[in-house]
Amino acid sequence: MADKQDKTKTAVALAYEPGDQAPKILASGKGAVAEKIIQQAKEADVPFYQDSALASTLSKLEIGDAIPPELYEVVAQILVFVDGMDKVRAKLGDKPIGSGR
Repeated sequence: MADKQDKTKTAVALAYEPGDQAPKILASGKGAVAEKIIQQAKEADVPFYQDSALASTLSKLEIGDAIPPELYEVVAQILVFVDGMDKVRAKLGDKPIGSGR
């Protein structure tokens, strides 16, 4: 019998403030909680990035935990992507991603 993969939606919100050593887990949840996190991000114009493997790994951390050093590079790449999207939207005259926070 083949193993069923867990298809439950997982969402993790990260926060990074200048002076923080690393981004921190702001919110995390599965199923209906994940849907709520995603909906609130959309409503606040906060960008989100889909990576189920990364979300699964990050969801094992507690709220307020800093991401571990082994995830710095992948999370940094996501933050660079988001920053680039903000710059593109600014050039196009749109409100920057995440400015609704």
